Amino acid sequence: MASYSIKDLEELSGIKAHTIRIWEKRYGIVVPARTDTNIRLYSDNDLKKLLNISILNRYGLKISHLARMDEEELKDKVIHISRESTDTGLQIENLIISMLELDEWKFDKILNDTIIKLGFEDTLVRLMHPFFEKIGLLWQTGSINPAQEHFVSNLLRQKLIVAIDGQAPVQRDNPVNFILFLHESEFHELGLLFYSYLLKKNGIKVIYLGQAVPFDDLEKITKIQKAEYFLTSFTTGITEGNLVKYLQNLSSSFPNHRILYTGLQTAKINGSLPQNLVKIESVTHFRQYIGSIR
Repeated sequence: MASYSIKDLEELSGIKAHTIRIWEKRYGIVVPARTDTNIRLYSDNDLKKLLNISILNRYGLKISHLARMDEEELKDKVIHISRESTDTGLQIENLIISMLELDEWKFDKILNDTIIKLGFEDTLVRLMHPFFEKIGLLWQTGSINPAQEHFVSNLLRQKLIVAIDGQAPVQRDNPVNFILFLHESEFHELGLLFYSYLLKKNGIKVIYLGQAVPFDDLEKITKIQKAEYFLTSFTTGITEGNLVKYLQNLSSSFPNHRILYTGLQTAKINGSLPQNLVKIESVTHFRQYIGSIR
């Protein structure tokens, strides 16, 4: 069973750590385990309960009332609200609960219902990518059970591959080409698949290399296939110092290419980098960028 710090709960539920402590003391909402040094540790069930309470509290139910409800009552109330809501924040929290329970039917239903309401691209941008970012920090720290990580990754991967395959091949003359890849120690490719879909949807040719690509292979590929842009993502598997060195090496090895980079591990990069490196801050930023080069 996974265990979570109070910071993890704050990140996932949106409830401030201070508020969680007050609710514990005043209402007994959850009763965390304690380490030998008295640090709180929360279970999957604690997280699910807090997510449900967060949803219902946001929809106007008072915490004093919610504290008297059992877990089934909380769950039923959330299901009732979810049926009519287009609030993607609510659906993200429901996806997290489905992930914790390894409930494929529920996870798939949330995605499909949202696709019907918003369309696939808006579901990708407003639901799937924020969900991925929200749990990405937990993947980095190992707070999420590996089975849960594989479960949710495979479900999202299946959806993305079907959507990518559904895009028509680029037919126009001299199309802009993007090479998409992950460095040698990186295996988290969901973010890269998100961007591959958006590129193809916008009529841009993609050469998708995927996970764990040796640096030498990039040089070989560019001799075979002309491409103006690289896009890569960093979630795990590289230290901050090595990440900067890797980007600088990319820049010097491919000075005539525009190199776009993104991912959780790029958040702490400070200082100036070569001009042909472009940090992608968000999906919105990426959509604006590709709109400017089409």
